[in-house]
Amino acid sequence: MKKLECPEFILGEKLTEEQFEYFDKNGVILFRNFLNPETVELFKQELNRIEKQWLAEGREKVNGIPLKFGKDQDGNKMIQRMCFLSLNSDMFHEFLQEPRLRALLGLLYPYEGRIAENEKDGLILNHYVRMPESSFTQMGWHTDSPRDLFLGQKIMPMLNVGIHLDDTPFDNGGLRVLPGTHKQNMLKLLFGKKYFIDNNPDRREIGFDVNAGDLTVHDGRIWHRAQQSPLYGEASRRRVMYVPIITGKYMPKHDKSKTPFYHRFASKVQN
Repeated sequence: MKKLECPEFILGEKLTEEQFEYFDKNGVILFRNFLNPETVELFKQELNRIEKQWLAEGREKVNGIPLKFGKDQDGNKMIQRMCFLSLNSDMFHEFLQEPRLRALLGLLYPYEGRIAENEKDGLILNHYVRMPESSFTQMGWHTDSPRDLFLGQKIMPMLNVGIHLDDTPFDNGGLRVLPGTHKQNMLKLLFGKKYFIDNNPDRREIGFDVNAGDLTVHDGRIWHRAQQSPLYGEASRRRVMYVPIITGKYMPKHDKSKTPFYHRFASKVQN
């Protein structure tokens, strides 16, 4: 396992040739200072507002997708995985219209991509806090592609865009990827590792020093995981918002949508 020494890329309203080439080779890219500190704080406040509202309402699902619950360092109930956030927030809906996000569609060329605001799980938040009783502090090796098969369609190119709201040095866990595996064959994509069960480090994997406000993009076909923090409590807190950029058939979710059956296994394979 090693830290990737990557260029200090900045995302503008148009991708550069260097950025295209870097992503094509590695299947992952990091952009610095996508959000300024003031916006990061506004996003945290908005997430707290939505969480408080959903807890008060007793929500367990949004558009058929289960929420994931845990407890904070004070023993209070918290939502560790939220979904379809931009459908419940004007602030986040406006954020997804950001021209710099739209520039990322070019990474899917020659396919025509779109920001999946009301498809898949929409804009999500993964909120990791490690406590002795925590059930969501890491996520095992996986790719984002097989869910297409579960939904009855062929695997299509997609991107997962991460908006990071906390400083996460490499040594404090976070995103780990196997660079270049977005170009693997179908056999390795489906059976290269034990999905979600395998949390073991891989000698080929890389990670990052991520700052609050940074943005990461990874190809949905790349093997990746979330490394557990070695710390507990506030020092382990890691909030990352993800939104998928997808191709293929338009499949919107709504409040009558059924829960995809693969979510039944989530509690058994994520910890």
